[in-house]
Amino acid sequence: MQKILVTGAVGQIGSELIMELRKRYGNNNVVAGVHRTQPGEKLTNSGPCETVDCTNVEQLNSVVKKYNFDTIYHLAAILSAVAEEKPNLAWNVNINGLYNVLEVAREQGCAVFTPSSIGAFGESTPLDNTPQDTIQRPSTMYGVTKVAGELLCDYYFKRFGVDTRGVRYPGIISNETLPGGGTTDYAVEIYYEAIKNKKYTCNLGKGTYLDMMYMPDAIKAAIDLMEADPAKLKHRNAFNVTTMSFDPEKIAASIKKIIPEFVLNYDVDPVRQAIANSWPNSMDDSDAREEWGWNPEYDLEAMTKDMLEVLSKKLK
Repeated sequence: MQKILVTGAVGQIGSELIMELRKRYGNNNVVAGVHRTQPGEKLTNSGPCETVDCTNVEQLNSVVKKYNFDTIYHLAAILSAVAEEKPNLAWNVNINGLYNVLEVAREQGCAVFTPSSIGAFGESTPLDNTPQDTIQRPSTMYGVTKVAGELLCDYYFKRFGVDTRGVRYPGIISNETLPGGGTTDYAVEIYYEAIKNKKYTCNLGKGTYLDMMYMPDAIKAAIDLMEADPAKLKHRNAFNVTTMSFDPEKIAASIKKIIPEFVLNYDVDPVRQAIANSWPNSMDDSDAREEWGWNPEYDLEAMTKDMLEVLSKKLK
């Protein structure tokens, strides 16, 4: 990787991925692709930013030509809860946008990283230790777009030789950027509320287990996969990756070890609960470990300790 474009640059993953990529490859070699949300000073002061609307293929193609990118991290997407409210928008951004990125990559010779999600699974998928290759029949628009995206990336690799790669992310927990409409958002919000108010009202019910990952491991997974020897990749796209599985009670218990007075309450959102119920409790990521050496660094206790330390300073 020499010249990199990151779409969705101000999103939860993009804003942190860009800073790590700039650290590794040089500030001027990593361009932040932004659309409607303006980037913060950290992004604008550390390297170039460009307006990139992935649904506008002419604009996208112009930016890729301008910088002669060899790699695109395509992160622009509509997340699960918002996608249920705005399915037309979700299809346009998540599928038409991806198609445009793949077409431009085919023409310009770029490698493409595209994240999929646990949302690509459905109620008929085995919920525990979900295999890498299994039935995928999601019941949400977000899930439909993710399955279609996985297949589209596979097609562009097999048909046109585009170097496509991707992972199926679980819920992502960050101390930097707030999430934007995902079903697993509670696992970020709970830490903020623990520090600010010593209590939190969860919109998912007790016993709702979901795979989760701390942001440093999410960044590590994306970069490690793109730096991996392509000859070793049998699956190439949509690798299961995870680091931990917990329900609201478990994350609350880990917080109580540091903030004993913390109280967890519930007010279940039926839409988000139905989405969560259709997703795996835990995924089998042995193929990622075998094919490109995936090895996460954080478990629940380590994540909680770091989250509370960072946020305590941030929210002063």
